[in-house]
Amino acid sequence: MASRSKSSQRWLKEHFSDPYVKRAQAEGLRSRAAYKLEELVARDGLLRPGMTVVDLGAAPGGWSQWVRQAMGERGRVVALDILDMPSLAGVEFLHGDFREDAVLSSLETLLGGDPVDLVLSDMAPNKSGMDAVDQPRAMHLAELAMEFSDRHLRPGGAFLIKLFQGVGFDDYVRELRRRYDRVSIRKPSASRQRSPEVYALAQGKRAQMK
Repeated sequence: MASRSKSSQRWLKEHFSDPYVKRAQAEGLRSRAAYKLEELVARDGLLRPGMTVVDLGAAPGGWSQWVRQAMGERGRVVALDILDMPSLAGVEFLHGDFREDAVLSSLETLLGGDPVDLVLSDMAPNKSGMDAVDQPRAMHLAELAMEFSDRHLRPGGAFLIKLFQGVGFDDYVRELRRRYDRVSIRKPSASRQRSPEVYALAQGKRAQMK
């Protein structure tokens, strides 16, 4: 218990001295995660006014908030999370568990047949601290996000997803390469260095898989 307490204290100290946390607070953004997205999106010019963007695992809303601001008034931002999220102007939010068919069906209804230009997934399971449990859960969510993109992302669209390196990671990236013209693995500077998270950016969705 003492070690957990020390770990918690270290995290809190890191969090409140983190320059990205301070910047998010100063700029009125809901989370430091917005700066990860800003770096990942800006490098490739992924975002354009008028796009339809789906944000999976959106709470507390940092990514959706940043996308809405960056696109201006044109386009749609549709967000989903198992956690509730205070409303954001210009963001359509669906509260539910992405793993449930009924929730996925509600998301599809909300989209109303609109082809999606960009799918973002910052989803992660609740951590148990055991890799043998956490990694399969994380990969299951990643598989569901890829299936959603298979069905709803327009040809030529892009898919950005958080992944955790471990069992299943290489196979997943291989599957992305069958579906998209360009796949790159990135770790934005706002990601904490000791975190195993990386982001896979898949661009140019193919009309037919390889």
